[in-house]
Amino acid sequence: MQTAFIQGMGIGGSLIIAVGAQNAFVLKQGIKRAYSLPIALLCSIIDALMITAGVAGLGHIIEAFPTIKHVASFGGAAFLIWYGANALKASFVTKGMEMDHAQNADSLRKAILTTLGISLLNPHLYLDTVVLLGSISTQFEDAHRPWFGAGAVLASFIWFFSLSFGARLLAPIFSRPAAWRYLDRFIWLTMWSIAAAIIWPYLVAI
Repeated sequence: MQTAFIQGMGIGGSLIIAVGAQNAFVLKQGIKRAYSLPIALLCSIIDALMITAGVAGLGHIIEAFPTIKHVASFGGAAFLIWYGANALKASFVTKGMEMDHAQNADSLRKAILTTLGISLLNPHLYLDTVVLLGSISTQFEDAHRPWFGAGAVLASFIWFFSLSFGARLLAPIFSRPAAWRYLDRFIWLTMWSIAAAIIWPYLVAI
């Protein structure tokens, strides 16, 4: 039981911490101190639901119906390209950060919708949590499998809350416009790189 829980934390954490679209968005919102709590909570809950579904066996269903994966891949790639293009456009706008007004940068509704889009339209979410973690969990006995999932869920909560609230420590750096340019271009490269990685297997197969 303890071994399953620790392995769940380790493997889940290693998958979540990798630089990706979701983490880049959470980082930027955290620096702006814009809705850190709801964004961290929503990302964590989404991961928890996906991990639980994977441990329960949903990954086998996704593998059995590849159409689900294809639709998610193209929809996710399109969203990432759009979001990346907006980040690139924003990088050419000179801006610093006024901490007193950062909370009003976006509405809560927009922040939540973007969080949902960044999370649920990214096929890597399903591959990493539902399929991969779900497959790894099968090495454990039925009684220990939920503990593996619990460890991965805890790792997700720790990571997103640490990233969301810890990012504000970088706020002094982002009082300079140049820092925002680099961050926006980093987000642009991240989003488009992930989109390219999603689309590339289909282009090669043509």
